[in-house]
Amino acid sequence: MLHLKFQATVIHWRGPAPFVFAPIPAEHVDAIRQAARHVTYGWGMIPVDVVIGGAGFITSLFPKDDTYLLPIKMAVRRKHGITVGDTIDIDMTIQPRR
Repeated sequence: MLHLKFQATVIHWRGPAPFVFAPIPAEHVDAIRQAARHVTYGWGMIPVDVVIGGAGFITSLFPKDDTYLLPIKMAVRRKHGITVGDTIDIDMTIQPRR
């Protein structure tokens, strides 16, 4: 539905449990908001297919402040040695929930 490629610096956000995320760059937020109208489910979650370092996974963006956060799965972090502060390449497609 909407395909984006970008770089993001990995952050830690404590939330209800400690997680590592990639904040979506500001230049993509409006396009994501438009696409979200067609795919969002509960609490503004947006289903996405993601590829980081050749590792593909399915997750959901969630709104936070004026952007969205992309959770980085532990298996992907371990495989590629991704940690807080790293800048990573992200290939992401917003998809209807499966």
